[in-house]
Amino acid sequence: MANMQTPNAVRGTQDIIGEAQERFIYVVQTFERISKYYGFESVQVPAIEQTSVFARSLGESTDVVSKEMYSFEDRGGDSITLRPEFTAGISRAFLTNGWQQHAPMKLSAHGPLFRYERPQKGRYRQFHQIDAEIIGAAEPLADAELLIMADQLLRELKISDGVTLNLNTLGDASSRDAWRSALIEYFQTYKDGLSRESLDRLGRNPLRILDSKSSDDQKICQDAPVIDDYLTAEAQDFFAQVTSQLDAAKISWTRNASLVRGLDYYRHTAFEFITDRLGAQGTVLGGGRYDGLIENLGGPSTPAVGWAAGIERLAMLIETPLTSGPETIIIPLGKSAQSAASGVLANIRRNHISADMAYKGTMKKRMQKANAKNAKSVIIMGEDELERGEVSVKNLSTGEQELVALENIIAALQKI
Repeated sequence: MANMQTPNAVRGTQDIIGEAQERFIYVVQTFERISKYYGFESVQVPAIEQTSVFARSLGESTDVVSKEMYSFEDRGGDSITLRPEFTAGISRAFLTNGWQQHAPMKLSAHGPLFRYERPQKGRYRQFHQIDAEIIGAAEPLADAELLIMADQLLRELKISDGVTLNLNTLGDASSRDAWRSALIEYFQTYKDGLSRESLDRLGRNPLRILDSKSSDDQKICQDAPVIDDYLTAEAQDFFAQVTSQLDAAKISWTRNASLVRGLDYYRHTAFEFITDRLGAQGTVLGGGRYDGLIENLGGPSTPAVGWAAGIERLAMLIETPLTSGPETIIIPLGKSAQSAASGVLANIRRNHISADMAYKGTMKKRMQKANAKNAKSVIIMGEDELERGEVSVKNLSTGEQELVALENIIAALQKI
């Protein structure tokens, strides 16, 4: 047993602590706070689903389903998958729990997701996302509201500098079908020049060729048919209403006609907030309208729109160091001080002030611990002072120190 090697963490997973965890929590707490501003209801959905939930929602032939999902057969013989994204599970929950009676619903979620892909900067096999969905709203205002909410989130995280909102319309069903047919016809004439991946997409997912990273594909795409030539009047009006709402809210946006979603259930608005601060993987938040998804899952035709963002990637963009150590640290000197310290500590915490105790080491080391934890103050409890019903409270930012009666500790700390 002594020679057993300690197992490593699974490749593509991470243990998060310290400032990385502070950033993580900050992203989640900011998202939850802003979600409440916009009237979103927090929801929890399972981390495992029937594999068919994702196969039907993401498409059997997509890379996520064919290459990246963690799927397995459980002991009952059912095919189970660790969720690779939130939208399908939330849509399944909407149907199976009879939430249609509450539509439109604004739902927010966050938690771990799982994809078997090559780990790289900001990407993991177990990663975490925040997610916002509006289900049962067909109006352009819902699209605009989600975009305005996303913009506010990035601003309040203080990471909006250098982030650009790229926006496109995929049109309604008839617009998209006409455009898809035109793209197939166009790309058929350039089959010999397309990459292997784009050739594979030509028959099943031709829109995805437009966002190919291949330089040869990009050259071919330059003259490809554009969606604007196939938009119905209704689709044009929908997009105009979305953009006018953004303009009214003073949200900057850039039209990106090559921004697409390959699956047929996507409609109208598609968007990504993009930055070059994360290297080649530039999207920090993305989403769109998926009016056909719930129907794909066996439900009635139900309009919906949503977005998701990786928590790790958002956290990486936060430049200001985040620390949240205790506001005060008690340093008891002597046995009787240690006995009294727990009562003082409990009282401080009950008054909603974070506090900790440095009960070991020299005075110098205990003060170093307080400074290392970025405490605002220390409470020095000497035995002589305690006999008089007093403690010393030191303001670590100013260096000022004063004797304070035990009953006045809370007021003294609140002042600091």
